[in-house]
Amino acid sequence: MILINGKASDTISATDRGFQYGDGLFETMAIDQGIPLCLSDHLARLARGCQRLRIPQPARGLLQKESRTVASNVERGVLKIIITRGVGGRGYAPPPNPLATRFIADFPWPDYSASFFEEGIETSLCETRLAPNPGLAGIKHLNRLEQVLGKIECAEKGVPEGIMTDTEGNLIEGVMSNLFLIRENQIITPSLTSTGVQGIVRHRIIRLATETAGMTVRVAKIHHAVLPHADGIFFCNSIMGIWPVRKLAEHRYSIPSIIRWLQKELIRRRIICR
Repeated sequence: MILINGKASDTISATDRGFQYGDGLFETMAIDQGIPLCLSDHLARLARGCQRLRIPQPARGLLQKESRTVASNVERGVLKIIITRGVGGRGYAPPPNPLATRFIADFPWPDYSASFFEEGIETSLCETRLAPNPGLAGIKHLNRLEQVLGKIECAEKGVPEGIMTDTEGNLIEGVMSNLFLIRENQIITPSLTSTGVQGIVRHRIIRLATETAGMTVRVAKIHHAVLPHADGIFFCNSIMGIWPVRKLAEHRYSIPSIIRWLQKELIRRRIICR
């Protein structure tokens, strides 16, 4: 099902600023037995993004209702919400009183191999770098050309996910995920103050590890040169859950027990689904 501004349709205006300029935001979440997982978390991030981009924010209750309507008959799938600044004329300047466009749709569950979750994946460093832009860091805006180029690299290298760095070589995230390292009994994840997306599952993992497991989680600026020295590496997002890394270039990694624990806890708490 696709709802555009609350009505069943698969058509938007050719002058919509989301189409013209990528002037908007999106959220992607799992649907499990008709329920959009972590919907409140996703809508909260969407609200922060609307505030940051000065896009009129649709009523939260309306987005909840439409999201649940779209997800209601889906046993397992993906829910995507897109909010744009709406229709506008030519030129970058938005209209003085824009009317946001709401797009909410369900998509089939991706055909990922179960081995990615269970046995881990081979990955690689992307040549495409993420440009710093603190004004856009953290939110899921529609400008994703860097990620498109990153996924092209992944396809060419035959890996399901790649590691992206900034222009100084610091680790930021996966192409479609957040990134964590395990080293010396610490969990480390890159700082996202200048670029990258502050993922919902990333946030939940940080809370689980600190509040439930009693581990130290460090959010820090990390150069990619540290990767060979990690005890474990994993990617996470709302759809993949957690994918451990088993191989990067000539380096092979084990899967520390904390990664297995996190996988189980995310499923048990219905943060992700399998």
